[in-house]
Amino acid sequence: MAGFVSSMLVLIVQLHLLLFIAAPLFQQFSLATARPLMASSDGEKFSSMKYHKGHLLTGNITVNLIWYGKFKPTQRAIISDFFISLSSSVHNHPSVSTWWKATQKYYYQPINNSPHSALTLTLGNQFLDETYSLSKSLSTSQIVQLASKGSHRNAINVVLTAPDVTVDGFCSSRCGTHGSAAAAPVVKSKGSKIYKYAYIWVGNSETQCPGQCAWPFHQPMYGPQSAPLVAPNGNVGMDGMVINLASLLAGTATNPFGNGYYQGPAEAPLEAASACAGIYGRGAYPGYAGELLKDESSGGSFNAYGINGRKYLLPALFNPKTSSCEALV
Repeated sequence: MAGFVSSMLVLIVQLHLLLFIAAPLFQQFSLATARPLMASSDGEKFSSMKYHKGHLLTGNITVNLIWYGKFKPTQRAIISDFFISLSSSVHNHPSVSTWWKATQKYYYQPINNSPHSALTLTLGNQFLDETYSLSKSLSTSQIVQLASKGSHRNAINVVLTAPDVTVDGFCSSRCGTHGSAAAAPVVKSKGSKIYKYAYIWVGNSETQCPGQCAWPFHQPMYGPQSAPLVAPNGNVGMDGMVINLASLLAGTATNPFGNGYYQGPAEAPLEAASACAGIYGRGAYPGYAGELLKDESSGGSFNAYGINGRKYLLPALFNPKTSSCEALV
């Protein structure tokens, strides 16, 4: 079993090496798992998550959504409800907020004898670009251009691209990415100050590569073959986006500027969620997402309850205290 786990981790690292793209105008650090079939059993011990002495996101942070292309209101609601659920209490458990609280383990590690302050997320503005202002084919730098529409201070700006939008590397090597960009200098009495803001991009893979970026809600393109699970919100593309968004959000919080928490080399980091790729429940292994909850009426598979009766499938997170991947169920 140890040899199997070791070989799978090597393969994950090799995939992340293929996924990394460098850009001169901004910083980009982490990618959503483009091959989520690379899984090891829940609870397996991995190498430690090293802290690289940089900043984590702390305090009150606003999440702004930039919708690029055509999305139905019902589709947008799936994503906005997810973000609101991160800080909302619901009667049923496990909840989305319980999943998010697991990232607090990174904030209370004994770093320089003073723990980082907690992070609170609030859903902010939503921007609609239904006219494809930058065309239906986007470069990585254009993703950052779109992200700049949101606030540049104390913000995470999330770009979501529609199924008919192609992005450099999408499907061929990645499902999304996160990084940071510099805002315009702010002039003050003692000089100017440059702020950085975090951004995330995730594409809707429903028509382009659901077997890669929406697994386990679609038959996998590679690896062990298993029957796809039913998407809990009835939309393969959007439920797949939630998985990748959740993974990237955890990475953004704990490694926003490339010098926070991660395993492996800086150019191909394994972060809080990407270190646990493909694990969603107990007993997960390549091609099997693990033991999950099932909605009796829709048949949808999930592991977290959200607001407005939502159900979501969220990735396991790496526990820095136990050096293991922990899923909600």
